[in-house]
Amino acid sequence: MRGVWIASVENIDWPSRRSLTPDQQRREYTQMLDTQKKNGINAVFVQIRPAADAFYQSDLEPWSKWLTGQQGKAPSPAYDPLPFLIDEAHARGMEFHAWFNPYRASLDSVTSKLAANHPYRQHPEWFLRYSGKLLFNPGLPEVRNYINKVILDVVRRYDIDGVHFDDYFYPYPEAGQVIRDEAAFQQHNPDQLKLADWRRQNVNTLVRDLHTNIQSTKRWVKFGISPFGVWMNQTSNPEGSNSAAFEGYSGLYADARLWMQQGWVDYILPQLYWSTTFKVASYPVLLDWWARNRFDRHLYIGQGAYRIFETSKRDPSWRDPTELPRQIRLNRSYPTQVGGSVFFSSKSLVANPLHVADTLRQNLFRYPALVPTMPWMDAVPPRPAQNLVLTRTGRAVTLFWQPGPAATDGDVARYFVVYRFGPGETPAPDDPRHIVALVPRPANNQPALVDTTARPGVEYAYYITAVDRLHNESPPVRASTGAGSPVLVAQAPPVVPTPAPAAPPVASTPPVRSGPPVAPRPTISRPAPNTTSKTKVKMKKRKRGGLLERVFGR
Repeated sequence: MRGVWIASVENIDWPSRRSLTPDQQRREYTQMLDTQKKNGINAVFVQIRPAADAFYQSDLEPWSKWLTGQQGKAPSPAYDPLPFLIDEAHARGMEFHAWFNPYRASLDSVTSKLAANHPYRQHPEWFLRYSGKLLFNPGLPEVRNYINKVILDVVRRYDIDGVHFDDYFYPYPEAGQVIRDEAAFQQHNPDQLKLADWRRQNVNTLVRDLHTNIQSTKRWVKFGISPFGVWMNQTSNPEGSNSAAFEGYSGLYADARLWMQQGWVDYILPQLYWSTTFKVASYPVLLDWWARNRFDRHLYIGQGAYRIFETSKRDPSWRDPTELPRQIRLNRSYPTQVGGSVFFSSKSLVANPLHVADTLRQNLFRYPALVPTMPWMDAVPPRPAQNLVLTRTGRAVTLFWQPGPAATDGDVARYFVVYRFGPGETPAPDDPRHIVALVPRPANNQPALVDTTARPGVEYAYYITAVDRLHNESPPVRASTGAGSPVLVAQAPPVVPTPAPAAPPVASTPPVRSGPPVAPRPTISRPAPNTTSKTKVKMKKRKRGGLLERVFGR
């Protein structure tokens, strides 16, 4: 997994201004994706509901003011951005995770500015005011039902790959502020829990039920959460990390460890936005803790690329150009536990601070990576491609093929991986250095590739594998550029399982598909995904000296 967050709140990443026309919005987004594809990114986490508003056509919530300049105002000329956002990501071989903020309703509490169809207008009793913001009350069953309804509406109507939450559950504590949920606590606490345990139960119930509902609606849609980077400190719980930081468990009532234990999430993406030298919340210490506490769910690491722009006195290592690459290499030292990373946020990579994006392109993400599979969701590979035809004319090698029929589970190929092997190289699809291209399945079902990088006079073998939307990879079909015939038709060969490649060294050679353990495949080994970094999705216009400074070392 190599992802970036694309934050829409306050126009952090996209769209960059509220005044952009739809054409300008589309152009800006595609340019961003083109840049991220060059950076090696294979997944985007796009904020489509920042505050009970919508970056898509919704009958439940108003258009976002960060899209059109005024909440409730539709784009003009009219269009629904979400299908475009999804299709453009898929066209570049990227997963699209729809990022929702479940409880945030407004960044201020001036309700007169809310659109007529904002949920507050119909149900003001659902909301809390806290620190100048309007929040849904997590303790109300009606609120949980409504949040499920909003998210499942998107799951049903749009071709998303995942549903994503960040770290905002109950609000980050603010001095002098109190969560006024006493009435809900009295009315909806049948187990007579203590207040803190009751709040955690409210969040747990939403997470559990939403995961179940997503799976029953579309079995291939993933559900993942990006919690605060510290679950609990050892001083609070022996199972916690050797840290001395703010705790997501007690501060936000978010029990991320339990979500993994219970299988209520498909991936966890902790926000480890501290450097390797920050003692109270050390990156290596927390990385190791999460690697030991993932309970067979995917673990990706959220990495704070935005921090490179800071001039922190408490955490100065971010000014070291080797800090973020060092973190990625640390991730790779856990080849079976850490399945990748996601950067906050997109613009931080686009700006290329300290040449971080150059390092990704030229070294760490030089070769493609396939997103890790989730065998508990789907372990059946698609049928192999068929009727592969190879022609060679001068420098160009052209490959045509057809998708195979649906697999036993009904899935078809979503994209194809083309591998190329030269003289003396053993053909086997287990090394990303041999990937020539990832080819999306076209609408006409006639995929093709023209390889213009083949050297004249050199014979090559090509392998093509089919990959479904959950990244299960088929046996290969193969063809060679022999000297005898300019046209060669290939069929799928009998496939003998090949041994899995050794874990890549921490520093130099390109990683293959790393990630959580995957059920043994009956056919071939598959490339292991690389790690990337993730970035933080939270809005952080905070007062200096406050919680965020204490937590993140600003």
